[in-house]
Amino acid sequence: MTADNPPESPRDLLEDIRSDVEQFLSGIPLDGTPRDLYEACRYVLSGGGKRVRPIATVLAGEAYGADREEVMPVAAAIEVFHNFTLVHDDVMDRSVTRRGRETVHVKWDESMAILAGDLLLGVAYELLADGPVNTAGAVRSAFSRMVRRLCEGQALDMAFERSDDVSVDEYLKMIDGKTGALLACCLECGALAAGAPSDVAANLHHAGVELGRAFQIQDDLLDATAHTERWGKRRGQDLIEGKRTYLIVDALEQGGATRSYVRDALGRGGFEPEEVDEAVEQLATSGVLDRAADRVSVYSESAAHRIERLPAGTPRDALLALIDQLNRRTH
Repeated sequence: MTADNPPESPRDLLEDIRSDVEQFLSGIPLDGTPRDLYEACRYVLSGGGKRVRPIATVLAGEAYGADREEVMPVAAAIEVFHNFTLVHDDVMDRSVTRRGRETVHVKWDESMAILAGDLLLGVAYELLADGPVNTAGAVRSAFSRMVRRLCEGQALDMAFERSDDVSVDEYLKMIDGKTGALLACCLECGALAAGAPSDVAANLHHAGVELGRAFQIQDDLLDATAHTERWGKRRGQDLIEGKRTYLIVDALEQGGATRSYVRDALGRGGFEPEEVDEAVEQLATSGVLDRAADRVSVYSESAAHRIERLPAGTPRDALLALIDQLNRRTH
């Protein structure tokens, strides 16, 4: 690792940390038996992704003087935990692909997917214990609070699928748990691992919640607008499945013809695949897509303002660059 000689530019630092994260994850010992169980876990962690969460954790730690080697186990713990949630989410959602590959329950079976997820959860806690000893209690407490909030958010998300009247405020509360809690944990735990004061950790926690709102609303928006090849799944899949995304709950809250149009589709269980283009056009004409894009910008800017309170330096600038990348992503 190269934390003692950090790259000059924020972009270079992001790539340097991403490389170190991949190296660390690939070195986690997952060679036990039964072979299929450990192979499934290796398969999950080799799936790639942007590694936003561990990168954010490392940057928050380095901003307050932590050595990368010290904070990396905490960052890896959060990334392994994130992947555990994806495995179980895919089982609950009956998803066929993840990042362009077969999901674990498709490649193996549902029972193996549940077990692989459980093992990854255990590995996450093992890694968490390898973080800085003098801050272990604070980090563990923040991590455990995140687990509780994430489960609450997931349960709300499931409940929303059976409700016809989900408000935008209720939806935001849900993603504060399902998405925001984990991003908040990254920034908070990175700072705590470095020994930063509690008010600093709290500020970063709030930044993560706001970043989570921006991230999830952007995800909802991309489902309707991204090219399938880059997005990694069918365009409009959320519309087809009748999911209560930000776009849908906003359309329902606005009333009028768009509300009636969306309610009719939800009553049928979702839009037909051949109706996706028309549905997206309806959402665009009614201003739903523009409002979603505006919310992404507002929450991203709010998170950035909080990040700007960090000590000046390349780690802070790299975190700001990371937020900008997330704001501009197309997949």
